[in-house]
Amino acid sequence: MQQSVLKLSKPLLFTAVAVWLATGQAMAQSAGNAYRAEIVLLERIVAPEDVEEQMANRRVQPQPELPSQLVVTDANGNSHSTLRLVPKHEMTLSRAADRLVNSGRYKVLMTAGWYQSFPPNYNGQPMQVAVGDWLPEAGMREVEGTITIDRQRFLHVGVELNHWQPMPQTSQPQQTELQTGQPESVAAMASGGELQGAGSIEIMDEPQLNAELLTWIRETRRMRSEEIHFLDSPTIGVLVLFKKIGG
Repeated sequence: MQQSVLKLSKPLLFTAVAVWLATGQAMAQSAGNAYRAEIVLLERIVAPEDVEEQMANRRVQPQPELPSQLVVTDANGNSHSTLRLVPKHEMTLSRAADRLVNSGRYKVLMTAGWYQSFPPNYNGQPMQVAVGDWLPEAGMREVEGTITIDRQRFLHVGVELNHWQPMPQTSQPQQTELQTGQPESVAAMASGGELQGAGSIEIMDEPQLNAELLTWIRETRRMRSEEIHFLDSPTIGVLVLFKKIGG
């Protein structure tokens, strides 16, 4: 019995080899840009009246609904995400979050882990976040905003989160100063690293109608793979970790 043998002309052979090499290179590059992204949002257990850096008179509009949602919890307590999230027990940050919770000073509002490729010059879309207690008079969650992931030479995470509280019966506009300091011992409990504080801003605005701003996070941080990063305000904090997959 004769076996058929496929013979390619030199031009076709060169083309096939070029396609094979290009495909292999693309797969290698994709693998080299693949990460498991992990984000944990925590609330610091502190009475609102004990927070000196209050921002009740800062005018900030609540975050509207976005097509990209990290974790959004509706009024009925149902959480949604446009990402395929991995189970919490697969996340490295779950252990770091447990250490913070066991300290008695934090509670977890959100955990999110997923696999994604972040190639160079990647411009991510803001991902909506809405978690924490439901504020019925305001019609929103107490912590809401966006988290954005970009990559130029390095990965960057931009956090814009607002921490709201119900509007008190009497609220007078006043001038206040926000100090964006870091809660002590967070690095030791979570990862052992050192955290850096920020400056201050002077603000004076009218209060919100149905809820007032307690604190916020406005920070963009360069990420190092395999390192736990902590971005925070006096009342909420965000743990972030990127683990490179293969490559």
